[in-house]
Amino acid sequence: MPIPMLRPALTIARYTLLEALRSRLPWLFVLAACGAAALAGFLQQLALTESGAVQAALLAATLRLTSVFLLLAFVITSMAREGADKGLELLLALPMPRAAYLLGKLLGYGALAAVPAVLFGLLMALFAPPAQSALWGASLLGELWIVAAFSLLCAASLQQPLPALAAAGGFYVLARMVGSLQLLAHGSQAGHAWPQRAMAGAIDVLALLLPRLDDFTRTEWLLYATGDWHALGRVAAQTCIYVALLAAGALCDFYRRNI
Repeated sequence: MPIPMLRPALTIARYTLLEALRSRLPWLFVLAACGAAALAGFLQQLALTESGAVQAALLAATLRLTSVFLLLAFVITSMAREGADKGLELLLALPMPRAAYLLGKLLGYGALAAVPAVLFGLLMALFAPPAQSALWGASLLGELWIVAAFSLLCAASLQQPLPALAAAGGFYVLARMVGSLQLLAHGSQAGHAWPQRAMAGAIDVLALLLPRLDDFTRTEWLLYATGDWHALGRVAAQTCIYVALLAAGALCDFYRRNI
């Protein structure tokens, strides 16, 4: 990134983090961690066998979903509030390119995503091997970066918080389920009828376009210590590719708008 663009981008990233602090978002992550730990501890008492594994699995799933929802909601509401307050027009009136504004936002949201990834990774280290918890936390960071980039794209394109929230939530659910949908579609081709083949082909195309978020932050890493650095490498590769593509899409949409 050129130096004239880097300086305003870092300034915007700093103010994005300050906005998150003023919104008490880090405290929400802390409260979410405490609430998830309490819920998992309560449900552990209901498990008849393997109560420790049940507690770790429930805690990991709850923390992952909570971190995604809070970050997604903050990105979209922050962008919507800035647009409603005319802060975007004021910033773009300054002598800086639009790419600096958008990339600054992306840097700020990416830095903010490190808070739940580190916090929740440390919390999971109390219930699982530390190396696997570190792998899980690093994978959660990549997942949150992809979610933040897509939420930024939705906020910049749709410009209304409710449709943007619905689109970002639908993207996340579909990306988490696309692997299971592929298995179901190919398993239902017993009769080889053309509707089943067409549906399976459509899901295969969708799987090529979407990130495989079902490969991220896998609970079995914590339960059975099956995670390794090859899995983290696949996560890192997907994160780099999709964050770059989503940022490029947001930039294209941002430059074509009349603000």
